[in-house]
Amino acid sequence: MKLTIIQAGEVPPPLRAGFGLYAPMFMRMFDEAGFGFSYDTVPIHDGAEFPDPAGLEAILITGSAAGVYDDLAWLEPLRAFIRGAYAANTPMLGICFGHQIMADALGGDVRKSDKGWGLGRHTYEVKSRPDFLATDLPALSIACSHQDQVIVPPAEAEVFLGSAFTPNAGLAYRNGRALSLQPHPEFLDDYTLALAELRRGKAPDAVVDGAVASLAATSHAGDVAGWLGNFLSS
Repeated sequence: MKLTIIQAGEVPPPLRAGFGLYAPMFMRMFDEAGFGFSYDTVPIHDGAEFPDPAGLEAILITGSAAGVYDDLAWLEPLRAFIRGAYAANTPMLGICFGHQIMADALGGDVRKSDKGWGLGRHTYEVKSRPDFLATDLPALSIACSHQDQVIVPPAEAEVFLGSAFTPNAGLAYRNGRALSLQPHPEFLDDYTLALAELRRGKAPDAVVDGAVASLAATSHAGDVAGWLGNFLSS
């Protein structure tokens, strides 16, 4: 299966030498989970032309420093692309910004949260159990880095992960072919740590210190990667 990565942003410049770029993080995640996907990367944030979503096998929309409310030329075409993929029942996964722009395009409300920065490894309660979520665990711990949140999910979406900080952290859509997550299962701990430290001075020190400490908790990212890969390829 070919997974088309719709790249909406990139690793912050100070971290690229040490950690590489976003698209390879997803490739590593799925490769380590045992999926033999091939990949095509479309850097829409750099002006790449959108493919026809109806002609793709599966889609992944990445994180970004952008917000859905920003004045960027590629945001409206991305909304149209998402609506087209949804109408065509093309398997589609959004992560962080991808989660937010999918919700925005399909009728939800996304804003910068007054709760501030979410950093480190957060734990999300399992609110519902869509078929792809092959676990009895009551909660999942996954890395995150965000300020924006889905405040009101689209009517088409069911919340399957949430926390007090991020109530709408995981959305499963009613067509059965679209799924999104606020957290980042593709992040390894060293990158999560470096990203949290990069926010020091923007996020309060107490939030950054808490993010560093949170990495002692068990991560479920590997399990999540397997479930997401099965969802995209099913």
